[in-house]
Amino acid sequence: MTLHTLSELIDEGVRGRYVLIRSDLNVPLDGASVSDDGRIKASLPVIKALAGAGAKVLVSAHLGRPKGAPDAKYSLAPAVDRLAELAPELNATLAADITGPAAQAAAAGLAEGSVLVLENVRFDPRETSKDDAERASFAAELAALTGEHGAYVDDAFGAVHRRHASVCDITKVLPSYQGDLVRTELDVLTKLTTGTVRPYVVVLGGSKVSDKLAVIDNLLGKADTILVGGGMLFTFLAAQGHQVGASLLEADQIPVVQDYLKRAEAAGTTFVLPTDIVVAAGFSADAAHETVAAGAIESSSFGASGLGLDIGPDTGAAFAEAISTAKTVFWNGPMGVFEFPAFAEGTRAIAAALAENTAKGGFTVVGGGDSAAAVRTLGFADDDFSHISTGGGASLEFLEGKKLPGLTALER
Repeated sequence: MTLHTLSELIDEGVRGRYVLIRSDLNVPLDGASVSDDGRIKASLPVIKALAGAGAKVLVSAHLGRPKGAPDAKYSLAPAVDRLAELAPELNATLAADITGPAAQAAAAGLAEGSVLVLENVRFDPRETSKDDAERASFAAELAALTGEHGAYVDDAFGAVHRRHASVCDITKVLPSYQGDLVRTELDVLTKLTTGTVRPYVVVLGGSKVSDKLAVIDNLLGKADTILVGGGMLFTFLAAQGHQVGASLLEADQIPVVQDYLKRAEAAGTTFVLPTDIVVAAGFSADAAHETVAAGAIESSSFGASGLGLDIGPDTGAAFAEAISTAKTVFWNGPMGVFEFPAFAEGTRAIAAALAENTAKGGFTVVGGGDSAAAVRTLGFADDDFSHISTGGGASLEFLEGKKLPGLTALER
């Protein structure tokens, strides 16, 4: 089985042909504006390559999790507006529906080298249906927009872990190719799992430890050091017998974490947990807060109602020191509530340490999702890191060792 590439498709000739690209335009919004256009920028090279070769480019994508029906707040309009600003030469427009009369008419009138973005594919319940026949019928409608000699390119790494119609079923009805963004993501993630240059440091944050358990399990023995921050750290502290006040805690996961802590030593992986925590009176940007030792959260001024919202400065410095000696670093998940300036310093410390490591020749990967949004929000440039992944969930599932349905579907 092989994955056919974008360059193969272009070599075959695409001038005048319709090419349907599954892109990742699932960007965060601030009202009607895109607040982080990283995924749009990452999608542009493949769109431009096909348009530049004379293809009539159709783009399918999703945004958010609408409930299988049109919903204005999940429209792709803001993403398409930003795409048009970034690449006006593409003449990108948005169809008013996905495969209906508006999309059919717009596709029929599409000029060579121009781009038509179909409305959010998740507005159709068949996109995510568990019924094979329903997904197949939707895929057939998408394929019908491409005419007799259409082709499909999957360039949405952020969706390859989903068994959805526009990701998997479409490959059964159109000649299918791997986009360059997907290829790059796979190359990068492979370096984190096979023949990884060591020392290898993994930084894990985010809200729930349950979201990271399979990743941790697969990294034991592969990573030299795992640094734990974010909301998930409190389950680790509880697993060591500490009280965590009103901080986020998954009590049912404490035995699992205790098992990982025991197994890690035998596997040669060291867990490093915070030594100090920024504790707040409540969850708000202006909440009163103070820094206390990690084991003394309930001894803060806020007692048992204290809420841990960031790692402390000593921990940030210790984590940065561990990162400075690494040859490979993977980071997934903020260290705190970075959206609130008072609780963003831990995340900033990690981002700065990765940037310094990159400048020294280290291989640093920011694992998409909230981590990608955080580094950009905090003023870091994409080239401060070796790679910023576009696929948070897909990246994690790859690192868990899972087969990703969207990739398997491209094999032929």
